[in-house]
Amino acid sequence: MARTLIILVATVALPSLAADQAKSNVWSQLDVQIYGRLKADVSYDSSRVEPGDYVKWVTDSGQDDDETNITANETRLGLIIKGPQDGKIKTSGKVEVDFYGNGAAENKAEIMMRHGYVQIETPTCTILAGQTSDIISPLVPRTLNYSVLWWAGNMGYRRPQVRFTRQCELAKDVTVKVDAGITRTIGDTFLAEAGEDFGPTAQARVGLTVPGLDKKPLTVGISGHWGKEEYGNTEVATWSANIDATIPMDKGVTLKAEWFIGRNLDALLGGIGHGVRTSDLEGIDAKGGWVAAEIEPGCGWSLTGGVGMDNPDTEDLASGNRDLNRCIFGNAIYAINKNTKVGLEVSHWKTEFVGKPSVDDVRCQFSVIYEF
Repeated sequence: MARTLIILVATVALPSLAADQAKSNVWSQLDVQIYGRLKADVSYDSSRVEPGDYVKWVTDSGQDDDETNITANETRLGLIIKGPQDGKIKTSGKVEVDFYGNGAAENKAEIMMRHGYVQIETPTCTILAGQTSDIISPLVPRTLNYSVLWWAGNMGYRRPQVRFTRQCELAKDVTVKVDAGITRTIGDTFLAEAGEDFGPTAQARVGLTVPGLDKKPLTVGISGHWGKEEYGNTEVATWSANIDATIPMDKGVTLKAEWFIGRNLDALLGGIGHGVRTSDLEGIDAKGGWVAAEIEPGCGWSLTGGVGMDNPDTEDLASGNRDLNRCIFGNAIYAINKNTKVGLEVSHWKTEFVGKPSVDDVRCQFSVIYEF
């Protein structure tokens, strides 16, 4: 009887032990956090827009050519890896993807890397190496549209970089944050070379945070970038100067805004996609910005309203080119529970062209979001 009991215990315990050993081999010894969100979007546009699932601009031949789209491509998955810590030095990493990769059928989405970097925190500064968001123009308006006003006043994207960050406390609740780094130069691809020959692009930002209304943080930042793209023997400069502000207003209201001016900004999602003229390889000037009010009335509701505009220099553009892109939007998002939200956004888009009639679009978008 005792021998039979021992055999039964061993039969149960050994597979469990093997499973534990296998698990220790699969899972990292570090602290790994899985996060993400599932997002379904249903949208209706009164005119034809580019590309359809989200809006960059209204197409020049799309007036009153309405369309309906349904997609789950903005679903995101990510990993945050923490550790190890060696004395006063902390290391971590982040990987994040969504499904807006290029070239796939609508029901066969491709993975696109959003973030993938290593971060090293020392007592004096933080070093980041890999791909993440640009240093310049760091704010993002709270919209349901995937493009978050890119090409309509919100400049800055994601690219490979090496970044150094230093934050100093000048007084109680008064801090200065300095970010500086080099990023990969991403040039126009209408010629064989896309800008890599010249070298990296430099980016920097200085941000000041002070107590605002009700002692909530008020932050103002100044940023810019400079680089060159190389096409054969021709070098074309790319540069920008930018201002960003996060201002707490009345109870539950925050105002966010950005403004930019620069040249050859298409790789940073400015200039409505215009960067370098193909005729003479001259950079195209542009300016723009956005402002939005975020309201938290309580009871699970979040409200946002704002406007954005991108305006390339007409004198730099050829006939038929996009000359101005403007968006006015408003949305309401309701939290059903801690993880689940539903939202409705209505926006009006207007795109002007050189020598052609302007076109406009009314977009209605409904989204269901599950965050984990």
